Amino acid sequence: MIEVLVVDDDIRVARVNAAYVEKVAGFHVVGEAHSATEALQQVEALPQLDLVLLDHYLPDDTGLAVVQEMRRRGHQTDVIMVTAARDVSTVQAAMRHGALQYLVKPFAFAGLRAKLEAYAALRRTLDGGGEAEQAEVDRIFGALSAGSEPGLPKGHSPTTAEAVRRALLSAEGPLSAQEIADRTGLSRQTAQRYLKLLERTGRATLSLRYGDAGRPEHRYVWATRA
Repeated sequence: MIEVLVVDDDIRVARVNAAYVEKVAGFHVVGEAHSATEALQQVEALPQLDLVLLDHYLPDDTGLAVVQEMRRRGHQTDVIMVTAARDVSTVQAAMRHGALQYLVKPFAFAGLRAKLEAYAALRRTLDGGGEAEQAEVDRIFGALSAGSEPGLPKGHSPTTAEAVRRALLSAEGPLSAQEIADRTGLSRQTAQRYLKLLERTGRATLSLRYGDAGRPEHRYVWATRA
């Protein structure tokens, strides 16, 4: 079993991501953390930890700072960044500090599963030991970039998509476009556009609520599986 620590500042997001991890054969979540401090405490307390799914935006520090401190303390635990941070400088810094992969939010289960399966394949290759010919080296490095999920369609903002995603994840039940707009500060039309996108790509599930008269209200909930 590959033991995983899930780190995200949003408790509900962490639970969803943990549930995703548990659905992938060979992976087991051994802990969750919601701040940089908690993440480092868990790393210290879990000596058999194999992998950290690490958010960048944490309340007390950044995910990159967590990776730096892990390395300073001598922890070589593998890291996959799972974050809404898309700026090139952050991505480059994550690579320099030893993050094996970088998964951009929002993502569906299929996106995370692909990253985890690529990581498991990499571990199997490395655990074999011995010397590597060029073809084997190419395969090892190829595993690091495997499983990328397509980005958002042209004209869509990652920041807006993340705001809608977080609103859905923090809700106790399905939300309408107007309720999403009220929670995020977006217009109803923008909220509806992003909800339709998330529903088309399997990230959100649509349900209909019928009233006494008129058209049914479209309501959305974050999907637990792709």
